[in-house]
Amino acid sequence: MESITTNNCTIHFNEVCYDALNKHLKEKNFSKIFILVDENTHTYCLPFFIEKVETDVVIEIIEIESGEINKTIDTCVGVWNTLSDLDADRKSLLINIGGGVITDLGGFVACTFKRGIAYINVPTSLLAMVDASVGGKTGVDLGHLKNQIGVISNPDLVLIDTKYLDTLPQNQMRSGLAEMLKHGLITGESYWNKFTDLSKLSLDDLDELIYESVIIKKNVVEEDPYENGRRKTLNFGHTLGHAIESYFLSNPKKTTLLHGEAIAVGMVLACYISTELTGFPKEKTLEIKALFTNYYGKVSIDESEYATIIELLKYDKKNNHGNINFVLLESIGNTKMDCLVDDKFIIDAFKFYDI
Repeated sequence: MESITTNNCTIHFNEVCYDALNKHLKEKNFSKIFILVDENTHTYCLPFFIEKVETDVVIEIIEIESGEINKTIDTCVGVWNTLSDLDADRKSLLINIGGGVITDLGGFVACTFKRGIAYINVPTSLLAMVDASVGGKTGVDLGHLKNQIGVISNPDLVLIDTKYLDTLPQNQMRSGLAEMLKHGLITGESYWNKFTDLSKLSLDDLDELIYESVIIKKNVVEEDPYENGRRKTLNFGHTLGHAIESYFLSNPKKTTLLHGEAIAVGMVLACYISTELTGFPKEKTLEIKALFTNYYGKVSIDESEYATIIELLKYDKKNNHGNINFVLLESIGNTKMDCLVDDKFIIDAFKFYDI
């Protein structure tokens, strides 16, 4: 798979990653190298990665706790303090090895510490490979509200080695697949149809599909790096999906949903609303619902919880002038942005999902 360059960032794949990394380390002459991990990637990914690194520069390991619940400013303060204590300077490098929480938070830490140090993302989850580490979005949650604080800043490199997926639990693989399914729905039938029978996909197929997903996101982000237009389409299913994810994160009686699990629900809801408002074929909505619920199961959302989830929509980052803006489908591959949706259609969508 050929390397991809976009917005001053180069994305490398599999074995090419480490030659590119070592060349970069040699050329840039960093003063110190810091590697950010969580307890899982420290155990399962770091030893493999360290074996591949060729440098005489001092390497320090910084570990944070895993999980969306730790994607906070408080965690950033801890990492910033550790960098300071370990004498990081503006010629230091931060390498983020982990899933979306690590790449989002680590990128934010890097581009704010001393007004910006270089960083590299090494995504180890499927979600991070196809979504979180590509496009320069960094940031943290504000309480239980998703990604409210952050900046757009590209890493020097993204190193996607699918060997790390061998360490990933099945539910995390499913979570990442949701973003790939989204790419299919917003891009076109040719990519979407590759997922219609998930049981037939092999690991070799997965490598190619990851590459295609990265290309899809790269093309969108290059055209609209700051989300003023087409990049909004990458939020299909995320308006309600993020609200559901935030609600489950904040409610102690609920089991926390992985990002992809919440977005899968959000996409089914968005397809229903699309059928009602933008002419998306009803039979397609039924097919998509069947595919998603068969693969992800059904998330239990009681009718008494609808209003609380709808209230959380006001925090969505696509909103402006007090309007909640949805991305909807007219057909697979054809999106309509900045759609206003009455609460009635949202409630009906929840009821459709629950049937």
